[in-house]
Amino acid sequence: MSKYPSLILHRGKTHAVKRFHPWVFSGAVKRFDKGLQGGDVVEIHSEDGEYLGIGHYGAGSVSARIFSFQREDDLQDLWVRRLQNAYDVRKAAGLAGSEHTNAYRLVYGEGDGLPGMVIDWYNGTAVIQAHSVGMHRERHNFAEALKVVYGSELKAVYDKSGEALRKADEEVLAHAGGYLWGKEETDLIKENNHQFRINWETGQKTGFFIDQRDNRDLLGKYSSGKKVLNTFCYSGGFSVYALHNNAALVHSVDSSAKAIDLTNENVALNGNADKHQAYVADVFDFMKNADEDYDIIVLDPPAFAKSQNARHTAIKAYKRLNMAAIKKIKSGGIIFTFSCSQVVDVEMFTGAVTSAAIECGKKVRVLHRLSQPADHPVSIYNPEALYLKGLVLYIE
Repeated sequence: MSKYPSLILHRGKTHAVKRFHPWVFSGAVKRFDKGLQGGDVVEIHSEDGEYLGIGHYGAGSVSARIFSFQREDDLQDLWVRRLQNAYDVRKAAGLAGSEHTNAYRLVYGEGDGLPGMVIDWYNGTAVIQAHSVGMHRERHNFAEALKVVYGSELKAVYDKSGEALRKADEEVLAHAGGYLWGKEETDLIKENNHQFRINWETGQKTGFFIDQRDNRDLLGKYSSGKKVLNTFCYSGGFSVYALHNNAALVHSVDSSAKAIDLTNENVALNGNADKHQAYVADVFDFMKNADEDYDIIVLDPPAFAKSQNARHTAIKAYKRLNMAAIKKIKSGGIIFTFSCSQVVDVEMFTGAVTSAAIECGKKVRVLHRLSQPADHPVSIYNPEALYLKGLVLYIE
């Protein structure tokens, strides 16, 4: 007899799970054991008694998030296996063990068979961000599993789940945040040989936007001799790459004074600060009033939509933002434009940018279609995990 409660699916609602989709929607559930609470471990069975998987129960529209499609008697052993597999993937991608980069995403939720869990590696510190109550309950077990995988390389494990779990019950929130093991030895990381200071305690997300690594590198290749405007700059990643690649000047803009302080610090760490200026300002106001004729503009805003209900408003915002940049940039200029809103898919985002180009009456060509890097892998059975979308546009 199983030590875990059961979730029973309707006879005709098992197809998605059998195709290894990790989400069980509430409409597929026929019944479940009494007393289940959000975050409890459950085993999923068909109405005919077939074992389908094991995961965490959820009380919302997704009734379970599956972390294994096989029977698992020892969850701690599973966590170690999952983390080791995730490490091996990053090793294969040239990230884990690299001499040039010591910051990467070790665990990307469903992409690594751990729905609701994110773990970022920052030069010896592993930052855990649980996005589900079930995974948050396992945080100490994941800290132990990290010790097994990394050994002496691991210096600290920090829990940054408070923001991600802000809608959870108060008891969970009360225990979210802080060091689970060890202590900080350095807050400096290296990305493609560029240095950055990371604040995982109070910074956005886990402290750094790792997902733009490849796209920052691409921007650098376009930057030599160019005037670059980096909007929504946060910690100045795109600015650092542009300056390293001999941009003529770089202007960084963010509405947050703390972000601008961090940008200036990171620019100073990497040199060429004399070619850089940073501004605390609204991006739309800045683009409207700035006198500089920019060759390159980076549009990397925060998610304009975090739910389906906000999607229409978000698409309008993307259109407005891209219109402002298309109007501002000089003829022959290049725009790097992004959306990290998961509910706005590639077609919707491209449509918003296309509408902006039409209204501006400019000839626009797509040079690159961009996405998230290899340490944010997407399971072929769970395409919903693809969230970062980008276009590199040539504007005439």
